[in-house]
Amino acid sequence: MSALKEAPPVVKPPEPRRLSLPVASLIGLAALVTALGVGHLIAGFVGYNASPFVAVADFVIAHSPHAVVVWAEQTLGTADKTVLKVGLAVVLVLFAVLAGAVSRRTPRGGQIVVVVLGIAGVAAVYQRTDVGQLALLAPVVALVASVLVFTWLHHYALPAPPVGPADGPTRRQVLTRGLGVAAGAGVAAVAGQAISSTGSADQSRAAVGPLVAARKAPPLPPDADFQKLGSPPFITPNADFYRIDTAFVVPQVRTDDWSLKIHGMVDREVSFSYADIRSRPLVEREVTLTCVSNEVGGDLISTAKFIGVDLVDLLDAAGVQPAAEQMYATSVDGFTCSTPASVALDPARGAMLAIGMNGEPLPVEHGFPARIVIPGLYGYVSATKWVTDLEFARWDARQSYWLQRGWAEQAPIKTESRIDTATATGGKLRVAGTAWAQHIGIAKVEVRVDQGSWQPAVLSTEVNKDTWRMWWTQLPISAGSHTVTVRATDQSGYTQTEEAAEPVPNGASGWHSVVVNAS
Repeated sequence: MSALKEAPPVVKPPEPRRLSLPVASLIGLAALVTALGVGHLIAGFVGYNASPFVAVADFVIAHSPHAVVVWAEQTLGTADKTVLKVGLAVVLVLFAVLAGAVSRRTPRGGQIVVVVLGIAGVAAVYQRTDVGQLALLAPVVALVASVLVFTWLHHYALPAPPVGPADGPTRRQVLTRGLGVAAGAGVAAVAGQAISSTGSADQSRAAVGPLVAARKAPPLPPDADFQKLGSPPFITPNADFYRIDTAFVVPQVRTDDWSLKIHGMVDREVSFSYADIRSRPLVEREVTLTCVSNEVGGDLISTAKFIGVDLVDLLDAAGVQPAAEQMYATSVDGFTCSTPASVALDPARGAMLAIGMNGEPLPVEHGFPARIVIPGLYGYVSATKWVTDLEFARWDARQSYWLQRGWAEQAPIKTESRIDTATATGGKLRVAGTAWAQHIGIAKVEVRVDQGSWQPAVLSTEVNKDTWRMWWTQLPISAGSHTVTVRATDQSGYTQTEEAAEPVPNGASGWHSVVVNAS
């Protein structure tokens, strides 16, 4: 009998290897940082708006639902851009982690996520109207670089299984390479920023020199405000001036590159360079600007001494036709604004093309090299920053950014008032604040405690009808909790309404009240 042969030992195939979630996530994050750094570097050469991060953020701003935009402006105010930056960064980080999580065994899933993100960046840059085709280099190269980095790190961390058992790289080794990639991307981003800053708007602004108005504003009266009693300063410092606009990144425009074109329903198309504007007699005016998103009692209102030229003089050079109904202004970043042509053309309105603010060239974030300033209208129909184009048209021919989102064509600033401080001690209530009715002027301000009778407040000296006025008063008050309310009457005799209205579609209204606890 022959001996039974022993069966050969069964060799089990090696267990499929997989990356740990932290390592996989690190690879996704490294690819993300690479895309951002490379994109920012190339944008430094072809224009800051070519940065995929900037383009996507601007796309989000332009296409967000109207209710979301209104909520952001009213809730976040001047912090809306910062919140958007943080929010967009968080979303990108989550997608980067997702790219790693779906690639723990094979890179294919993560590569798809990275490519989709890259295509979104390419599409966001492609749809911009303020960049050339060369700008597509930034998102395209960023996409390719991020896919290559993702694939390279994945293959390094999870090499093809060898015939015999062997260990892949340690987590520390993968971390070291990932951090090296991140550091390189950071250097690229810094380099891009440095390149874009060469010949930047800040440098151009510094070279402007002093702006001397041929027609200066009269000196401010000593009682233009009541700061010691609790009112804000009459002139808002540039650093404190409210900023509400749709620009995710402040446009960088040099004076040598700027021009203003006036066309459309005009007798002749004209264009002005910055040098042309500087050569004209400059005028200085105090104007209070107000954002339509300002809620009752809100702080989206500021006053400055603007220096520039009378806009009507520039429009006269073009010969605006009588049938024109709107002045359709376009910013260098593509934002559009519709102003009633009759207002822009009214010499008594005092509309300006401003190039200076509070004794210096316009700050970059407030419109350098030039912006439109029109007293008496909310900013969304009057205050185009970084303006570069004025087209005259009928209302049905053009619809600007905010009009497309349901805001009103006609938007004169409403007569309003605000309590800035209210203190109650020793049986006395001292309250101070601000009132405004631009282009009409404030006639009186009244204050009441609870449902008591209205008491007149002391007004600051009027500087001009296009600016706010400060007020204060002192009243007897009993111990306990009380509601203090203010209302204003303008020089037409109109007293602001108690009826509350939201900012949409043409500005908020209502009486401002605060609660004080008297001891």
